[in-house]
Amino acid sequence: MTKWIKAGKSQSELLEYDQNVNETVRGIIENVGKHGDKSVRELSEKFDHWSPEQFRLSPEQLDEIVARVPEQVKTDIRFAQTQVRNFAEKQRATILDLEVETLPGVILGHRNIPVNSVGCYIPGGRYPMVASAHMSILTAKVAGVKRVIACTPPMNGVIPDATVCAMVFAGADEIYILGGVQAMVAMALGTETIKSVDMLVGPGNAFVAEAKRQLYGKVGIDLFAGPTEVLIIADHTADAEMVACDILGQSEHGPTSPGVLITTSEKLAYETIDEIQRQLLTLSTADIASVAWRDNGMIILVESIEEAVIEADKLAYEHVEVLTENPRYFLEHLTNYGALFLGPETNVAYGDKAIGTNHTLPTKGAARYTGGLWVGKFLKTCTYQECTPEASALVGEYVARLCEIENFAGHKEQALLRVRRYGNK
Repeated sequence: MTKWIKAGKSQSELLEYDQNVNETVRGIIENVGKHGDKSVRELSEKFDHWSPEQFRLSPEQLDEIVARVPEQVKTDIRFAQTQVRNFAEKQRATILDLEVETLPGVILGHRNIPVNSVGCYIPGGRYPMVASAHMSILTAKVAGVKRVIACTPPMNGVIPDATVCAMVFAGADEIYILGGVQAMVAMALGTETIKSVDMLVGPGNAFVAEAKRQLYGKVGIDLFAGPTEVLIIADHTADAEMVACDILGQSEHGPTSPGVLITTSEKLAYETIDEIQRQLLTLSTADIASVAWRDNGMIILVESIEEAVIEADKLAYEHVEVLTENPRYFLEHLTNYGALFLGPETNVAYGDKAIGTNHTLPTKGAARYTGGLWVGKFLKTCTYQECTPEASALVGEYVARLCEIENFAGHKEQALLRVRRYGNK
């Protein structure tokens, strides 16, 4: 029987916050849509105190930025990008074109065609998300996208050198120092100086996520994303220090980030509560993590690992860490998660930064119907068909009768035209 030892905010409280974000973003989209670069510049000045002569960095600026990044930072970025590229290439190799003769003379197939242009958002602010350059830009390039542009905000009026260096190494074709909703709208709709893209990808705060939601349809997106989430499934073999550390490691993302423990051990549940409070005393990001844990932290006590699977699939969280006696049981039985981290030797930070899997993942229950960003997201699987004259006449007879059932006279005539032209030869 499930027992909630700690619960987070109610759905009504969360909904009120979402509605405020929705209205703010809608106004920005309308403004940029009407006024283009003028609006983008005003919003950049308002939110980031940033108004350079050009938002796009020139090749000379990029060379200067890369040159001043410390060599160890460059080495670390290259290591991470090597892992991400390797896994993305292996994934791409599994995605095959198809052509098959399904009936004599009937050829059906599909081609996997890269999207032509993609806009990548690389978050900044308190946490310059260097790793997001690998996850979005590099993965798009492995997929074969011809034009990949990227935006990242300034940090307190300064260009984030390491982030830009990662964007360059990842292969971005255009790099803009531009943040927030205004960056998303500029890439999606285009302005006088930024050519629009076909698809937007990348994580961001609640406003950036809402911008993607409202812009969807005008452009494609990778997925709908909300605050980062972590779920830890643990049994009696886990220790509270590791559970608390791994929850707080994601809670520091923002005050709305949920951290959940599902456990079969009541002892571990209460030890984790105490350990979180202890670690918050020394964590440098405790000002954010403590609020996230207070408002969105949850602990659920279950009687068995089978019940843990049921509760975890209900949550359908972005990151799921498994700290149990047999972690692979959950690989075999869980169905709803963004990314799975099996055993104490791995953790969410590995996936976020350098191990090779992508860190842009579904949140807010979206793991029920989609996985995260990967090379396949940048590909359109497009079908085609081809017939010999004899096959066309054969299929046409069936199609004509089926169209008549549906009262589609024009469709029926398309089929009968082929029957008359190619039949009885």
